[in-house]
Order: sequence, then structure tokens, then C-alpha cells
Amino acid sequence: MSNDSNAAATSALVTYAENAIVEDEAMASARERAADLGVDAVAPSVGALLSVLAAAGGAKSVVEVGTGAGISGLWLLSGMRPDSVLTTIETEQEFQAAAKIGFQQAGVAANRTRLINGHALDVLPRLADEAYDLIFIDGEPVDHPRYVADAVRLLRPGGVLVVNLGDAGYRVPDPEAVDDEAIAAREATQLIAADESLLPVVLPLAGGLVAAAKAFVDEG
Repeated sequence: MSNDSNAAATSALVTYAENAIVEDEAMASARERAADLGVDAVAPSVGALLSVLAAAGGAKSVVEVGTGAGISGLWLLSGMRPDSVLTTIETEQEFQAAAKIGFQQAGVAANRTRLINGHALDVLPRLADEAYDLIFIDGEPVDHPRYVADAVRLLRPGGVLVVNLGDAGYRVPDPEAVDDEAIAAREATQLIAADESLLPVVLPLAGGLVAAAKAFVDEG
């Protein structure tokens, strides 16, 4: 198969992956609110991955940086255990209000979400070490490298970190892309790759994700 054919096949596969996931009515309504607010929302393929990771890990305690209109939160909650709690951090009160509506419409019990209004750089240092099963970083892209160190500290062994590169992900492979977001995305990716406690992978979903599992320590 030629390079052009490979590229076409890859493009078709990516399109299929993005369109194969069908969202329910609560998520569709949340997307409408996100559009009205002008807030970015994760692609359905990214949301589905978050749900799978939460379910596979039996996630009980999850942290999300960047609540947005609640779409990624809904996906996370759909995979989390019934007795789980999602801690989600957002600077914009208007976004959090929209997320609360989405959680209520989806029938999520109020005690399963902890919405914190504030900057993640201030909130994350106050959270407990090795207490979380999954951390999803989808905040301000330029701050992603600064979130990584705290995220690694917060994860229990076997826990998973997911960083959404967003639009900057398309520019990460381009050495000529030197805008702040592209530089931050590269730095976050490099920090994760260089951390010996993490088992990383780059996933080409939407704009791109970096995921990593925190390795277990052999104490024998």
C-alpha cells in the first residue's frame, strides 16, 4: 500500500472512530450548553475512552481539571463505580452551573460530584497523595506541564493520568510550531515520558491525548 493510500486509510479510520460513538440525550444537551457558552468539549471518542479507563480501573476517586460544561465529567461518571466521587475543578462559575444541570439531567446523585471553583494550580496541592484512581487534565493548555507533577503525586499505583492536548496536539509534531500552547503540550508530553514511575502512551484521538499508568513498585 502506498503512503498516500496509508494516509487516506488512516484518515478514514480516524473519522470512523470519531463518528462511531453515539451520545445519549443528557450529553447532547450538555453539548448544546457548551456551544452556547463557547466552551470547548471533548470529542465523543475521547469521552468514550475516559469511560472505558474509569470502568477498567474500577475508579472510585477521580480528579478532573477543567469541568467545562460537564461533558467529560458525564463520560467519566458513566464508567466510574456507583459509590465513586468525581472531583472536578473549574475557574468559571458559569461553566460549573452548566455542568451541574447536565449531571442532574443524567440522574447523577449530588454526592457523587464535588465541584470546586478555583485554579487547579491552587487546588491540586491540597489534595491527598496517592488517593486517586484516574486524573483527567483538560484545563488551560499552557499550564499542563505544571499540573503533571501534582497529578503523579495524587495517583495511586495503577492509577491513570490522561492529558488532553486539544488543538495544540496537532502542532506538537511540528518543530516550527513555537506558540505557547504547542510548547506547553510538548513539555507536558516530555515530562510524562521522562518520569520513570509512569508507563506512557500517546493516543491520536481528536487533537491528541497523552495517557500514562503509574507503575507498581516492587518492594520485595
